[in-house]
Amino acid sequence: MQKSLLNKLSPALRKMIVPENNSRVLLGGTISEDVKKSKNPVSAYAMNTLNHCNAGSTLQAALWLKEHLKKGGKLMVTISGALSSFQVGVMLAELIRQGKVHIVSATGANHEESYYRYVAHSHYSYIPRYTELTPDQEAELRDAGLRRITDTFLPEDESVRIMEPHLLKMWKEAETKGERYFPHEYFRRLFEKGLIKADKAANQNDCWTYAAYEKNVPIVIPGFEDSTMGNIFASYTYSGKYKPKNSPTVNPSVMKTGLDYFTWLYDWYMEESKKTPIAFLQLGGGIAADFPICVVPSIKHDLGLHDKVRDWAGFIEIGSSPMSYGSYSGAGGKEKITWDKLSTKSYYQIIQSDATVVFPWIAAVLLDL
Repeated sequence: MQKSLLNKLSPALRKMIVPENNSRVLLGGTISEDVKKSKNPVSAYAMNTLNHCNAGSTLQAALWLKEHLKKGGKLMVTISGALSSFQVGVMLAELIRQGKVHIVSATGANHEESYYRYVAHSHYSYIPRYTELTPDQEAELRDAGLRRITDTFLPEDESVRIMEPHLLKMWKEAETKGERYFPHEYFRRLFEKGLIKADKAANQNDCWTYAAYEKNVPIVIPGFEDSTMGNIFASYTYSGKYKPKNSPTVNPSVMKTGLDYFTWLYDWYMEESKKTPIAFLQLGGGIAADFPICVVPSIKHDLGLHDKVRDWAGFIEIGSSPMSYGSYSGAGGKEKITWDKLSTKSYYQIIQSDATVVFPWIAAVLLDL
């Protein structure tokens, strides 16, 4: 772009304009030739093809995160939807092992589904043309015991019902001892005590909860009740008139709640952010992200420590939720400034796309693939 044209613009607007990147021209070869010569072919392909629109936003976010981590920054990843059923662990587990993810916030479903993949991988099946199903066919799947999550069937008998007795025993033991634990702590004991084994077709390295267990990476599960095992736990705590006779009961006090997770986050964030900034990578919308991002404004305004807490260093969201009709999950970074979740200096990027498509690209860049 001609310099004379840029000079006609205000300084603030000039800063927003980036000159064309001529790296492809300087390399000179075809895209195939240049990528094959690279030591990091996936990243090289991304650098030369993710140039515009959501693809460009993806690369920019990945490069910012890579630099953030290189400088010693830390990263929270939040997981929504059914990403664990869709094998997000293949990428997330490796990022955890390589020390690039320092805390995970997941829905109760995503957390438990990582375990289900671990114990029942060979029992999963798929229906790629799921949009063509009729209501009667959906009912047919239901009656056959095939629980559909978009294109994936979760094998309930080989996963949920295998783990339930072990967890119930832990809950009852905690009740006897007068103890309380977080949901993920009960699950983590399944690994610790060797109560479950990896499915014959499962790759243990693809399980992000196992990687988090090995690395002792903390996990936050807001709204645990909104999950299969959370529903099951609720049924054991129920003592109303519809409770089946001779059915086991558990005191609900054995399970720490969202309030406990949130107040734990006060301490975690204040301690971890003392020496290093923390970035926020949101995969999808919902409570997995909305819950933990609020810890900063709560520390500022509810605890009254406005000048003693570091802002989130950056916020990156991958999601398809439009910013309309109060769709909080699709709200841009600028809106979060008004809630004191981000500062004017925080990096922010919204990528309007499917996390199952975008996250692998970001992970590849962070992993130097």
